[in-house]
Parts: sequence; C-alpha cells; structure tokens
Amino acid sequence: MHSRYQRTLADVVIGGRPVLILLGVRRFFCDNSACKAVTFAEQIPELTARCARRTALLRGVLESIAVALAGRPGARLAARLGMAVSRTSLLRLIRRLPDPVMKTVPVLGVDDFAIRRRHRYGTVLVNMATGAPIDLLADRETDTFAAWLRAHPGTQVICRDRAGGYAEGGRAGAPDAIQVADRWHIWHNLGQAVEKTVAAHRACLRDPVEDPTPPPDSPPPVEDSPPLETRLVTRTRDRYAAVQSLRGKGYSISAIARELHLDRRTVRRFAHASGLDELLAKTTSRGTLLDPFKAHLHRRFNAGLTDAASLYAEIRADGYRGSAQTVRRYLHPFRATRTAPPPVPDRPRSATSPAGS
Repeated sequence: MHSRYQRTLADVVIGGRPVLILLGVRRFFCDNSACKAVTFAEQIPELTARCARRTALLRGVLESIAVALAGRPGARLAARLGMAVSRTSLLRLIRRLPDPVMKTVPVLGVDDFAIRRRHRYGTVLVNMATGAPIDLLADRETDTFAAWLRAHPGTQVICRDRAGGYAEGGRAGAPDAIQVADRWHIWHNLGQAVEKTVAAHRACLRDPVEDPTPPPDSPPPVEDSPPLETRLVTRTRDRYAAVQSLRGKGYSISAIARELHLDRRTVRRFAHASGLDELLAKTTSRGTLLDPFKAHLHRRFNAGLTDAASLYAEIRADGYRGSAQTVRRYLHPFRATRTAPPPVPDRPRSATSPAGS
C-alpha cells in the first residue's frame, strides 16, 4: 500500500436533502515494471469510478434526466429534485453514453435534413417500425447511403422520397429491398394531382339542380330549417341590440363606445341605422375590391398576359385600391391550366345597399 486519502462522492437525495459520501480509499504500488502507472487507487464496485465525483446510482439518474430533457430543462428539474448540476455536465453525460447496438432494420426510412440550409445537407435514417432515428450520415450522396446499407444488411423495405440519389443508393446497397414512397409524399402527390384536376375543370362546377317532381312513394316534404347564422351576422345582431339599448337609456355616442369598447364611427353607424335589416343587408352582400376588375383579369390572362405584377399595374391605373398580393392569390389557381374560366357574375344587391358597398 502506498497511502490513504479521502474522496467525496455525491449520492441521490434522501428526503429531499442532498447526500455526500466521505469515503476513505487506499492507493497501491503497481508491481508490474512494464506498467506506466506507478501507483493506482482502489475502486469500490457499483459505487465509485475513476475520477468520478458522483456515485453510479446518481450518475444513472442524471443520465435519464439528460436523455429526456437535455441541458437547461434537465438542469432545472434536477435542481428541483435536490441534485444541483449544470447543463454542460448533463450534455457531457449524454456524450459519454455508449452508442446503442445497431440491429437489423427491416423497414428503413431515409430522408435528407439541412445541416446548413442551401449549403450542406445530411441524411437521417429512421426505423419505421418504432419511428426512432437510428443513424445520421454526413451527406446525401449515393455512395454514402449504399455503403451504409452494405454495412448493415437485412433491410427489406426502403421508405424514401422521390430523390434519385437515394433510389440509386438503395439499388446498389440493398438490391433485394423493395423501395416505396413514404406516407407524406403519397399524400402530397395526391394533393397536387387533385388540385391540378380541379383547377382544370373549374368551369364544370355547377350548383346541383333538384328534381321538381318527387317520386310518388316519397314521404311528404319537410320544411327547410332556417340556415345557421354566420358569426358576422350574429355579431351584427348583438351589437345592434346593445347599442340601441344604451341609446334608449340616454347614453351618448362616446359613452356607448367606451362601454362596448367600439370605435365611435361604428357606434354611430349602428345608432343611426333605420333598422337591423339595413345592417344585415350590408353585411351579407359585402363584396371585395377586386370584384369589378375580375372580368378584365380573366380576359387579359386568357390573352397571354399571366404576370400578376403587370395585371396589378393595369387595374391599379383603372382605380383598383387593393394590394398586389390579393391579385397574385386570385390568379394562382389559373396557372395550372394557363386558362382563366369565365368570371362568376356578381350577386344581385339589395335595394337598400349603396352601389359602392
């Protein structure tokens, strides 16, 4: 024996209080002349480790917290549990954990991810049975993916996107595996096909026509229930009732605005309206600023001018007061077929509604 010394080890908390273990250990001479270590300290199984200041039990608890919550959140939880530790210590515990044993993955998911967007991309490999990532590749090259498949045989199905590099790598590294598209790309491709089909047949969409002569054995018709009010109609009705109620109590326009948290111009419009029907007519027949110019946009689009900025400049000169983004969104569905359908005629306006509403 060379000497003795005392070690201080942190252990799991007891009753919410931190625990320190003062341990007296011995240091011994090494009798092996070929060993570079002249002396060495004894270790107690399942309690100490070389240069460690925590017991194996406490280290296991902190490793579980670090894996679940990582740095700062894990440090906050550990502090509440009486185990003071820094976020960097938790990250070091994660880095020291051994890599899980790589098992055979029958259904392998592969996709790219951005290490630095538009500059550098990598590849993530996922076990589709569990949804857990199993490995990361430094790039998305064909040879890298093929080499990984050859080093980890047993893959039966490769679930990938439409990238040609992964297709070639799958055929080279696992020629017997079946390659399929993942669920997201299947739905994405289906959505694109449906959108193009609907845009190509917009003119075919018509309101259904009911047969005026019901069959003789049909039950007697049931009166239609009144349509559900929209939120705008319900809000208009409630505001009108509240404004008229306060107006009847002698409140001024400013007092009503403060009471209902409304603008004075809104309160004045509700207070001076001849009735609720006038307000509802303006609400339900409300159009958009682009409606008077849709026929011009359709005509120019079918003539070959499909640039939204140029069309916006034309209708802007004719008096359009909306934004260019509205014009761009309106023309977007027509670009799939390069043809704009005939514009839908405006709905008839109420006799009480002003022409500019």
